[in-house]
Amino acid sequence: MTARSRLSRLVRDGRDAPRSAARLLALLVLASAALMVVDARGGTSGDSPIDPARAAVGTVVGPVEAGANSAVRPFRALGDAVRTNGHLRGRVATLQEQNSDLRSRLATEPVDRNRLAEYDGLTSAAHDTGYTLVPAHVVGIGAAQSFTRTVTLDAGTSAGIHADSTVVSKDGLVGRVVRATRDSATVLLAVDSQSVVGGRLASTMKIGFLRGNGSLGNGGRLSLDLVDNAVPPQVGDAVVTWGSGKGGPYVAGIPIGQVTKVSTSPRELSRTATIKPYVDFGALDLVGVVVAKGTHSDRSLIQADGKVQ
Repeated sequence: MTARSRLSRLVRDGRDAPRSAARLLALLVLASAALMVVDARGGTSGDSPIDPARAAVGTVVGPVEAGANSAVRPFRALGDAVRTNGHLRGRVATLQEQNSDLRSRLATEPVDRNRLAEYDGLTSAAHDTGYTLVPAHVVGIGAAQSFTRTVTLDAGTSAGIHADSTVVSKDGLVGRVVRATRDSATVLLAVDSQSVVGGRLASTMKIGFLRGNGSLGNGGRLSLDLVDNAVPPQVGDAVVTWGSGKGGPYVAGIPIGQVTKVSTSPRELSRTATIKPYVDFGALDLVGVVVAKGTHSDRSLIQADGKVQ
């Protein structure tokens, strides 16, 4: 066969290839349709002629699929394990965060509860005494000027606080303001050895002067020297402030403490009463500073009627 004849044959075969493919496709479609019809008719009688072929294919292909599934299963399990591990790590992190939050709340709950009780106590104090109070927190303790027992408050002149303002807690007298800046105030405690407070016996109305011993702990005491010794103080008597001119440095009627001991000089010319203060000066937190009614303040004021301005 010459080269020309071969070329002509290839061209002719190329032209006939699409026709052959079309014929083959048509035959496959007809065969599939015929098998479907036969299988459907056999299916109605419960015995399809295709079942043996189907069973044979299942016998051959089934083990292959099972083997492939067994081979792939570890990789699928690995992917599931990775996803599950990631989910568990996220869950553990969430639980740890929640646990930390609960611990923080548990740790601060006593402080919050105590401050709420102190605020309620200040509200009662304002109602009982008739004074308007600026609530403030003790944020520092230390010496100031020549005094030895002072505390620092987180409120100052912008809150309406000024020097010679009376400072109280829910239990009684704390001291007086000796210095105030815009945002802070220094308070001289009543137990300071340089502090002098005018006091009155609640039972006899006798007046005198109290001086501290400088102790902040359980040993903190005040000494009361009465102006008139005609009527001696009695153990258990309550002592309150008798007030100063123009409302400062101490307003009248603030509880100070209770008489625990009475000492008499050898010639009975004078008597000194030892006073245990109502306030625990070693645990001061929320206090109230007495201000005049209508004072302009950058924080809420506790009114005598219990309302917050």
